[in-house]
Amino acid sequence: MSILVYVIGGLLAIIVFFLIVAIFVPKDFSVVKQVVIQKPKSKVFEYVKYLKNQDSYSKWGRIDPAMVKTFRGVDSTVGFVSRWESKDKNVGIGEQEILKITPDRIDYQIRFEKPWKSVSPSWMAFDAKSETSCQVEWGFEGTMNYPMNLMLLFKNMEKTPGNDLQTGLNDLKKILEK
Repeated sequence: MSILVYVIGGLLAIIVFFLIVAIFVPKDFSVVKQVVIQKPKSKVFEYVKYLKNQDSYSKWGRIDPAMVKTFRGVDSTVGFVSRWESKDKNVGIGEQEILKITPDRIDYQIRFEKPWKSVSPSWMAFDAKSETSCQVEWGFEGTMNYPMNLMLLFKNMEKTPGNDLQTGLNDLKKILEK
């Protein structure tokens, strides 16, 4: 019986330790990736401003071919919403809305419903490097509430979702440079 008490006590001590550590771990994260596309900024912006086009370059838009997509509003305008529903746990259910459009940046809000609820800002920014090239920056921010923020110690956000953002940007480059 005393061994069981020590085992349970040890497990409780480990759990308490991690809960205390989580108090000091940041809750917010930000990932930004970029690529230079050999096309004028106006051409790049004209393609990217249509949220429906994201399905052709975003890695997340291609994970589940059976994903159901619905749309509200006029694409490429503030208030347009692209909604997805998938049985694949890597895709889940959610929607993305265009919040603001300027010639240099498009701001989105991503609302995840499943597998977990969260709201995250995202953006794409455009910077003309020359008359024939444009740097595109894709950013994503998120928050992991206590005690789930502890996962940020073990999960490299530069890799996930960072690698997915970079894959999407690289695919966008291939599409636009054809």
